[in-house]
Amino acid sequence: QVQLVESGGGLVQPGGSLRLSCAASRSFFSINTVGWYRQAPGKQRELVGTLTRTGITNYADSVKGRFTISRDYGKNTVYLQMNSLKPEDTAIYYCWVLYTPGGDYWGQGTQVTVSS
Repeated sequence: QVQLVESGGGLVQPGGSLRLSCAASRSFFSINTVGWYRQAPGKQRELVGTLTRTGITNYADSVKGRFTISRDYGKNTVYLQMNSLKPEDTAIYYCWVLYTPGGDYWGQGTQVTVSS
């Protein structure tokens, strides 16, 4: 079982920035893909973006050019840098990792609120 501990959420004004972190209890040696999802009140969970082992990224159209996913193999940590935040980015953000072999795992979620 892999534990994912997220941090970095909070309240930010529109136009501001936040960086979310997600630390895994298992080494990234066999990591396949990492990603972030989000769920706003009353809505389904949606993809924010993913990053493969080979460096290929995929972002939702709504965050392209504003959000960036990265990973640190030495720290077994995934990051989500969020810039130019908008009120519609308000949601609970979940990190997700896929190990091959090993399966996929979810973080517990961290709240991001964008409001003036």
